Amino acid sequence: MSDFSGKVAFVTGAGSGIGRAMAMRLAAGSASVMCADIDEQSAQATASRVEETGAKAIAIGLDVADSDAVKAGMQRAVAELGGLHILMNNAGVGSLHAWDSTLNINLSGVYYGMAHACPIMAANGGGAVVNTASIAGLNALVRAQSWEETADSLAGVNAYVASKHGVVGITKQFAVSFGKAGVRVNAVCPGYIVTPMTEPVRGVDGGVEFLESLHPLGRLGDAEEVANVAAFLASDAASFVTGAAVPVDGGYSAR
Repeated sequence: MSDFSGKVAFVTGAGSGIGRAMAMRLAAGSASVMCADIDEQSAQATASRVEETGAKAIAIGLDVADSDAVKAGMQRAVAELGGLHILMNNAGVGSLHAWDSTLNINLSGVYYGMAHACPIMAANGGGAVVNTASIAGLNALVRAQSWEETADSLAGVNAYVASKHGVVGITKQFAVSFGKAGVRVNAVCPGYIVTPMTEPVRGVDGGVEFLESLHPLGRLGDAEEVANVAAFLASDAASFVTGAAVPVDGGYSAR
């Protein structure tokens, strides 16, 4: 178990799924956690669970596509929790959203997080950023032949793939830009994980079986499995790892 004692972590999309698992994993290592989510009630529910572990937590409602709001959230973490050492840039939407909103949240939201967090970390001796990309940041997504593509669904999946490829690219760029300041920037690339985001596909007749067939391990992943890798990347155990996009995908990208 990584030790995050004395560290302050900012987790976006903390209200459910991978973000909640990240917040809980960091809290288990004794980090103080700022739980941010577009749904403030969900963020508060996660913060309450974090506090039950004995760690300190604050919940905020946050639209990551609003640069000023992201900056204010970072400043609040510094003021109320005592610093900013870890950013889990996790908030995102799936492929059922329109092109503009997908890029605004999945790519611009990640950029704003790094643009505001990395200078703070650099000015205070360093830190670690872990962005949530996707297997869709490394490869095209395999679509079931039986699915009927509409103009909207085609735009949605292309927006998702474009946004996640962009996350991998800016992960590398920020890693290069802030490396000498002691700020490490990496990404996790999950396969299909059992979260609310994948529920629409898992709910389709035969959807789970189809998704499982894409992963050589023959199953879907759990949010905690992604959080474990993210916590490693944020920890001192990964002190010589930066600019990496790490698959957490049951072998999907190895096919």
